[in-house]
Amino acid sequence: MIKIAVAGIGGVGGYFGGKLAQHYQDSDEVEIYFIARGENEKIIRQKGLTVETPTENFTAHPKLVTSDPTQIGEVDLLICCTKSYDLEQSILQLKPCISRNTVILPLLNGIDSYERIKAVYLENEVWEGCVYIVSRLTDPGLVTVSGDFNSLFFGSDNGTNTKLELALQLFKEAGISATLSQKIKQTIWEKYLFISTIATLTSYLDVSIGAILAKQENLDLLYSLLQELIQVGKAKGINLQEDSVQKTTARMAKLPYETTSSMHSDYQKGKNTEVDSLTGYVVKLGQQLQIPVPTYTRLYAALKNLRNEAI
Repeated sequence: MIKIAVAGIGGVGGYFGGKLAQHYQDSDEVEIYFIARGENEKIIRQKGLTVETPTENFTAHPKLVTSDPTQIGEVDLLICCTKSYDLEQSILQLKPCISRNTVILPLLNGIDSYERIKAVYLENEVWEGCVYIVSRLTDPGLVTVSGDFNSLFFGSDNGTNTKLELALQLFKEAGISATLSQKIKQTIWEKYLFISTIATLTSYLDVSIGAILAKQENLDLLYSLLQELIQVGKAKGINLQEDSVQKTTARMAKLPYETTSSMHSDYQKGKNTEVDSLTGYVVKLGQQLQIPVPTYTRLYAALKNLRNEAI
């Protein structure tokens, strides 16, 4: 029996976990578990998890949904979809699910998840991953997906090939658009180039992605952020291509005008945000690598000032 637990049933964990739970609901070989809290846990236990996308709607029923990892026990694969600011706290709480043989796959917005998890679980196999999807937990037990892409990329420079291939097979059988990347660090940086700039700018300007593309002064800010992050990436040994700017803006243009980032939504709702992972981390790397990032530095200070937070 293969046991897979998905921790954090929000937009990302809800969609990909939902696809897994729906497909393997009656399987004798694969069990899918959800780790969720509060009203979300309660509704999913009562009615299942409803996922609405532009092309399909479905309801998924995991083997078990719980906020108590001891009820699940040790799993073969732990997919971590928590917010980046909760990562350390979350994976420590998930210890009952983690044996020495458990593989941990983070699907978070930042680029330092691998190092942060390895610092806690040194002996475990930790993969790296990222997703392209616009999805939100719009109500307890309801995930809404907009836009026409929902891709998952994962891989490992030193992971077990048979485990990686098995995970790919399980993802694909569940109808997930999954890719086992041979250059996963490059892939994650390309995603970070997209999400970091978008999250920073939508939050700073308090506008949608469409509004960024519609105004030249907003585009100028976007180009400044992209160029600064590309230079930081190069100093870090990541060769982000010059056409990454065009690819990023083209990806933005495919989204509905009103689409925004989850970080912007969190700012609007007064919730905790991922500003330190998505904006501040670039400033930190720039300082470490001695690469000037004046636009990132200015916008990071402004975003922290919105909540009177210390930098």
